[in-house]
Amino acid sequence: MIDLDDTDRALLRALAADATLSAGALGRQLGLSQPATWRRVKRLTDSGAIAGRRLVLDQAALGFGVTVFLGVTLAAKGRVSLEDFERAVSAIPEVQTVQHVLGLYDYRLRVVARDLADFERVLRRRIMTLPGIGAVDANVLLSEERRPGPL
Repeated sequence: MIDLDDTDRALLRALAADATLSAGALGRQLGLSQPATWRRVKRLTDSGAIAGRRLVLDQAALGFGVTVFLGVTLAAKGRVSLEDFERAVSAIPEVQTVQHVLGLYDYRLRVVARDLADFERVLRRRIMTLPGIGAVDANVLLSEERRPGPL
């Protein structure tokens, strides 16, 4: 675990809001020089505090108007390996995240589709045919709010 000061936390909050900010722009926001900001970002990256940067796509703008969370329980019969299930489910393009969880389900999936009819097609033809699939519970996303992290 890295020791963070208030400036590091402010820098991480700014990058979490907009990862495209340059060291110069970050420095101007935080009252630091560009080289000092760059050194801090490099230290945070080298330490693993910044694990990467990713592009956030607008699913609706791309034609994916439905997001469904699936709780998946693997079937007890056959005892398919977790790796086989994870490899197969990860190959489905509409499945955005695969989370192995503890609790009521074995896995939680985030699935996007163009509409409910498209989701039904994905569910029937792709997800329900996965190795080891047992019970599936669906929750349709109505709205989503991004809350800032703990920094």
